[in-house]
Amino acid sequence: MTEYALYLESGPKMKTTMVHVLDLLGCIANGPTTVAALEATPGEIREFLQFLKRHGERVDPEKRFTTKIAAHVMDGSWIGQGDPAPGFSPDFEPLTQKDQNTYRRRFRWLGEDIVSLIGRMADEEFATKPSSGRALRDIATHIASSEPEYFRASGIGKPDGVKDALQVIEGAQPGALGPALADLWQLLDSQLERITPGFRKAQVQRGEKLWTARRGFRRALEHPWEHLREMQRRLDSRPQAATAIERAKRP
Repeated sequence: MTEYALYLESGPKMKTTMVHVLDLLGCIANGPTTVAALEATPGEIREFLQFLKRHGERVDPEKRFTTKIAAHVMDGSWIGQGDPAPGFSPDFEPLTQKDQNTYRRRFRWLGEDIVSLIGRMADEEFATKPSSGRALRDIATHIASSEPEYFRASGIGKPDGVKDALQVIEGAQPGALGPALADLWQLLDSQLERITPGFRKAQVQRGEKLWTARRGFRRALEHPWEHLREMQRRLDSRPQAATAIERAKRP
């Protein structure tokens, strides 16, 4: 039976918590407490396996599995939000060519799913701000503005044209936002071709964080997945959008 190692981050009071499933790089679960995040983790693992299966990876989302806590980081600033300063031990392992290819495919698939979801939303649904939280459009633009920063921090680098692409996204009308985001994703994906064998082993100190290619990929996958799930749950909670979200989950 597969056992997934869980890497947790939270403050010492175990409030806001994120669980990282590094064996399924990109998969996370979060919650207002450590207990809540751990309770959500099995369901989020199955959601991520469903995502991989839809895109052709040979996985079985229905297969039984177990989990174990491998580490729980409680130090650093902005804890529980995705990237504690100390990182996790697997972050500092050299990135293999095989893993690079796998993670790049997942990066492309995440972009495709986000763009697909945006394209299936009604304009008013996309722009309406709920009583709490951000409008779906604001979540999408947040994803767009954050991804290039993970590329920069890890040393992969921002590709030429990112600034212009982000300006287009900021000013895009609802019907044009999906294609604009797809253009940005293509720019970022093309930058991944520049990863060299030397870079896969390199470490870059930026402030209190030590970055590696593997850590950069982790955040470049986890962050859009986190907010794709946020958008999916938002739509799932609205009866009028239930059929739209089911369509958006299809390949």
